[in-house]
Amino acid sequence: TTGYEEAGAQGIIAGANAGRAAGAASRDESPPVPFVLGRDEAYIGVLIDDLVTKGTSEPYRMFTSRAEYRISLRADNADLRLTRKGAEHGLVTDPERLAALDMRETMIGQNIDRLRNFKLFVTDWAKRGGNDLMGGAAANRPGRESHKKSAEEVLGMPNVSLKMVEQIMADVIQEEGSGQVDNDESTEEMIMTPSSVYDTVEASVKYKSYVIRQEKDIESWRKAQGARIPPGIIYDHSIMPTFSKEELEKLNQFKPSTFAEASQISGITPQSLVYLYHHVSKMNKESRRKKRESLAASGSSQ
Repeated sequence: TTGYEEAGAQGIIAGANAGRAAGAASRDESPPVPFVLGRDEAYIGVLIDDLVTKGTSEPYRMFTSRAEYRISLRADNADLRLTRKGAEHGLVTDPERLAALDMRETMIGQNIDRLRNFKLFVTDWAKRGGNDLMGGAAANRPGRESHKKSAEEVLGMPNVSLKMVEQIMADVIQEEGSGQVDNDESTEEMIMTPSSVYDTVEASVKYKSYVIRQEKDIESWRKAQGARIPPGIIYDHSIMPTFSKEELEKLNQFKPSTFAEASQISGITPQSLVYLYHHVSKMNKESRRKKRESLAASGSSQ
């Protein structure tokens, strides 16, 4: 990238805060609370936080790998993340735009709720959508005939699209209306998800489990800030294949003794820090296991 976007991103925040401060001063009001975007709210928040807390010795470029919340920072939900916050700080004032946001939020919620409430037997999903796509390895096991799955759960499966799921829902509802199927769900007419919220509904369901895991990883990482990193740890691509060459070079150069120190090294991504945390935890467990075995062996020999 050229860097124009990174510079422009900083300019947006600087301009927003300068404008709000100037407006408050012209009205003889006290300075407003600064408009700040967090790392979990926007890539701009990641960029500014990195530059402020870590600094940089070379031109900074915004990569998705720098963001620990990148699964949540998507183009399809930018308005949901930022428009409301902009309105709270007086940066978004158009009532039609805010009304459109309210409508979009409502539509997204309603469509996800509909997917969550629509249920079929796993065997029916497999029969209608294909055993490979919607059945899964356990679909035809004995005893699974009475097990149901929601449309939300089926959409979360690999290679299953919202269009596929909704087509099955529409077919079932049509058959219910003609009395061909006995289902305990509503038989009202099926309306497909509008294109204006399609991507967000699909992504929200698809990434739900990953977002939960992402939150758990970040929470584990936060609790481990003060944990120590073994001095003899080897930073090598064969051991840490997900690390970039730059990350391995910097870790070998600075040899951080704690995770807090590692997090302050410019260029080390949050995801790599989480990976390092899991790697060290695994090393510590293995060390404790060997120590127990050694003590048990020495005890039995006596």
